Amino acid sequence: MGLFFNLCLLFFILISISSTYACDRCLHQSKASFFSKASSLSSGACGYGSSATSFYGSHLAAAVPSIYKSGSGCGACFQVRCKDAKLCSKAGTQVIVTDLNKNNETDFVLSGRAFNAMANKGMGQSLLKLGVANVEYKRVPCDYKGKNLTLRVEESTKKPNYLALKFLYQGGQTEIVGVDIAQVGSSSWTYMTRNYGAVWDTNRAPEGPLQLRLVVTSGFDGKNIWAKSALPVDWTVGGVYDSGVQIDDIAQEGCGECDDQIWK
Repeated sequence: MGLFFNLCLLFFILISISSTYACDRCLHQSKASFFSKASSLSSGACGYGSSATSFYGSHLAAAVPSIYKSGSGCGACFQVRCKDAKLCSKAGTQVIVTDLNKNNETDFVLSGRAFNAMANKGMGQSLLKLGVANVEYKRVPCDYKGKNLTLRVEESTKKPNYLALKFLYQGGQTEIVGVDIAQVGSSSWTYMTRNYGAVWDTNRAPEGPLQLRLVVTSGFDGKNIWAKSALPVDWTVGGVYDSGVQIDDIAQEGCGECDDQIWK
């Protein structure tokens, strides 16, 4: 059932992406504001909690629903720069989505550190005083430099049946859209569902050491990622585990009218 469910889900999502998110890598024009404390974003809708402060030097972002994508956009990385050449550098800064921004006046609400990082040397305070900046941004691959995709067993887990997992350090330019779980060595897969943000759960958790099969999209492309030994037999609530795999896929989609846009 898990495999059939995931194949159907993958087909549906790939069809949806072709029309809705075809220009994922293109430049977009909008505005960005900031929170002075990164904790305001780490406790957000993706559920990363204190783990978020280890992402990209606390360069965090709350994103509008079209980027948050009901949680599948959690962990996505973006290069963001403000358009005021006097205040801001051409490079901008890289941020990771950790929260949902419900304010439609800006596409991103950044952590203060990320907002300040867009500034030219010596202009950080002037940019912060501005409060809201005109920006352009594009999605870029996440790179955690040697870290594998990591799993955290959430405190809401209740052995032996209910298991909730949070995915951390998801690399590449991808979205996890389906998760299956099984005992190591078994072909009897159980599908998990997205509870919220980066947290997936099931009421039918298998016993013993566990393997995972992820359905991952990358632009128009989709694939299965197999973590053959994701959780040990003695896994514990609150435990953090190396999945043994990392996702490094990058979107291959064409962006139509956006193809000629270059980050200069």
